[in-house]
Amino acid sequence: MRNRYIFLLDEPLIAIAAFGAFALRFDWLFWDERPEFLPFLIAAFSIKPIVLYVFGMYSRYWRYATFHDSLAIVLAVSASSVLMAVSVTFLLAFGVAESFSRPVVLIDWLLSLALLGGLRMSFRVVAEAQSRKPRRALTSTDRRVLIAGAGNAGAMVVRELQRNPQLGMVSVGFIDDDPEKRGKWINGCKVLGPLSELREHVTTQKADEVIIAMPAVGGGVVRAVVNMCRTASVMSRTVPGVFELLGGDVSISRLRTVQITDLLRRDHRSGSDSQRSAAYLHQAVVLVTGGGGSIGQEICRQIAHSHPARLVLLGHGENTIFDAERLLRADHPNVEVTSVVADIRDERRIDWLFSRFRPQVVFHAAAHKHVPLMEENPVEAVTNNVFGTHTVARVAIRHGVSRFVLISTDKAVAPVSIMGASKRMAERVVQELARRKPAPTDFVIVRFGNVLDSRGSVVRVFKDQIKRGGPVTVTHPEMKRFFMTIPEAVRLVLHAGGLGGAGDLFVLNMGDPVLIRDLANDLIRLSGFSVSEIPIVFTQARSGEKLEEALWEESATVDQTSEPEILRVTEPAASLPLEALIEQLQDAVAAHDRLAIDAILAQAITSFVPSFPRL
Repeated sequence: MRNRYIFLLDEPLIAIAAFGAFALRFDWLFWDERPEFLPFLIAAFSIKPIVLYVFGMYSRYWRYATFHDSLAIVLAVSASSVLMAVSVTFLLAFGVAESFSRPVVLIDWLLSLALLGGLRMSFRVVAEAQSRKPRRALTSTDRRVLIAGAGNAGAMVVRELQRNPQLGMVSVGFIDDDPEKRGKWINGCKVLGPLSELREHVTTQKADEVIIAMPAVGGGVVRAVVNMCRTASVMSRTVPGVFELLGGDVSISRLRTVQITDLLRRDHRSGSDSQRSAAYLHQAVVLVTGGGGSIGQEICRQIAHSHPARLVLLGHGENTIFDAERLLRADHPNVEVTSVVADIRDERRIDWLFSRFRPQVVFHAAAHKHVPLMEENPVEAVTNNVFGTHTVARVAIRHGVSRFVLISTDKAVAPVSIMGASKRMAERVVQELARRKPAPTDFVIVRFGNVLDSRGSVVRVFKDQIKRGGPVTVTHPEMKRFFMTIPEAVRLVLHAGGLGGAGDLFVLNMGDPVLIRDLANDLIRLSGFSVSEIPIVFTQARSGEKLEEALWEESATVDQTSEPEILRVTEPAASLPLEALIEQLQDAVAAHDRLAIDAILAQAITSFVPSFPRL
């Protein structure tokens, strides 16, 4: 309804509230004995519409009223009542009325709140009733859906199904482990029982599908529900994890098949306020190197939620940077995005870039990361991961960047590969510059393990092998790795980036390592096959690979931070003759001398043990 009609409806309601206040305080035939009623009514007609207008009561679309709109109504009516009380005081002071019963103002406030607020909320109620189609009889083509999880996400899924009958899906009930919800009705659906009774309720309700609406639970719970769905021969889909939703609404369009990321995600712990922890990004110019990579793209996506003044994507591959910019502009049209194609090893180009855009925060995610490939290309590993980091960090100091965050890897711990050693050397470069740096640049290092389904990751390799009909190849039956979903990892990286400085090393709590063969098994099952159809073949560990990674050195000191999932790690390290080592590495790289490169890296990293034999 147009707001001018709401204004016209408010006028009689204001009169009714004023009349009702006097009638309830005295009696229905009060006007002969209460001459102050007419001045009070005139004051109400004069004051209340103005206050309602000032509080925006005529500029809201009440069809979509929210809790905040309801609060605004309370504030507006309360403010008008305060002014009415002031008017009463003037009536008495100037002798317009000999006496006035002050409870009338309170009663008028209650009635105004009920009438004016009720009018506005009625539009929302009517709109909800119109959008909710009447429950129709089930047809043979309808899919009966059981909802796992009776929380906010589950309730929103049921509401979406009710609003969209064209989907041909009808919710038949919830299952949830909360005993207080058992037997209760939510949006017309009953909470039938705990998750452990899923198979029983699938049978009794004749469910065709189970929707897992628990975005905050860990992968173990999702895995259990998926396994029960498999044994019950019923299809399962899920709402994405809380880190993927990033505060967005749950809707039918977000439902998807269960993925490996769902089986391995961890419980969402509230910790500290993520928005507050990323306040350093608000209205800042932020530069992300490696902005076209899997981690870099997600960093950019999540930074965009903090409303930076400008987001600069730096990458060496034009296609990945093009795709990253296109997605960012589509999802965040109000964020100013600039893409730059450049090589982080080119100091003159990087210096120009910093002079041009004046970044205040730098996330250095650019790196060569593939262990076997870097074993065959050690010069690229060193020049990109070590020299590139050295260049970007020194230019950041030169241009007064306030915060520099280096993204590192667990392969930098007691490294046996050239990739791991180059990343550990990048950490040492940043720490050494942090010790020497003039203000104001704060350096932070964030180290974590593998991220699921990143470009070139083992998950994508396995998916390709499954698509081709197998076999799935695993290098060793006891090979383990730490895993985290990309949104989870980046959320914590942004938080860690706002902690500490002076070269502090933060390590993300990766949980327990996962057997790669179990990962392969899960992917095969999620793809609809069995291990007998898609076999797993064990080959042998490749050069530079360890059976199991670590997150910090054995001699390290580990402390908790304000965020339970982020640890501050201190690893003993002597002062590094940085310039001398960089010069020696440059000479070894220029000569393509692999043994000299290993020797120089081992001088800086005492735990580095090169892998042999090499090609």
